Amino acid sequence: MKHTLKYFFSFCLLIVQFLAQAQETTVTKTTPEKKKSESKIPETPKLVTAKTDTIVPVKKDTIVPVKKDRYGLRVGVDLYRLTRGLYDENYKGIELVGDYRLTKNYYLAAEIGSEDKTTEDDRLNTTTKGTYLKVGFDYNAYENWLDMENIISIGLRGGVSTFSQELNSYKIYNAYPYWGEMPWKDSGETFSGLTAGWIEVVAGVKVKVYNNIFVGFSLRMNTLIYDKKPSDDFENLYIPGFNRTYAGNFGAGFNYTVTYFIPLYKKTIKPKEKKVKG
Repeated sequence: MKHTLKYFFSFCLLIVQFLAQAQETTVTKTTPEKKKSESKIPETPKLVTAKTDTIVPVKKDTIVPVKKDRYGLRVGVDLYRLTRGLYDENYKGIELVGDYRLTKNYYLAAEIGSEDKTTEDDRLNTTTKGTYLKVGFDYNAYENWLDMENIISIGLRGGVSTFSQELNSYKIYNAYPYWGEMPWKDSGETFSGLTAGWIEVVAGVKVKVYNNIFVGFSLRMNTLIYDKKPSDDFENLYIPGFNRTYAGNFGAGFNYTVTYFIPLYKKTIKPKEKKVKG
């Protein structure tokens, strides 16, 4: 009996060891296959897209309106000189102004006038009578919009004048006025055939106010080139067109004008070509 139980337990122990070894063998063999099967991920099928022709929009030609500049003659009058005689009894004068458009920005300009001016200094009282002419050009630095025709200009003039000076009265200089100043003395002497020439720089504005009517304003700085004096002791206090002389050779002036534009012909403006960046 003892031997039978001994063999029975030995046989059971052997069966248990065999089953355990067989289970380990099964696990070790199945695990790599599982991992191998898990590592393989089925590839997703690639989508094949057919190429389609893209439609590129074609730009239509834009119609640019044709712009034309007017060319012609502008004439008018200086209102300052024309109306100054209303409030200044010592002045009478008139000035006619005009310009002609040569190119897009350049204008041929001229002024012609006459003046009668009585000037009184510390020692002299004179009356100047004469005519003058100025000729030059203006450059328009203003770029107008659409159909505007306004002008902001800078220009140059050369002026000449022929005139006479009448010495109405004078006062003798007294270096020692202990007994007071010397009285004025009447003269009435006239000096004719006097001439003068100068150059002036002009800065001005002209604005179109209604149809072909323009209103303008300009400032002028003058430099006297030459002048014929009445005598060695008698200088020109006033020169027609040049205005009052200051410090010998320098003068200044301005005018306020109303002008009318007479159109003669038109020129088509070429559009500016756009630069293509390389």
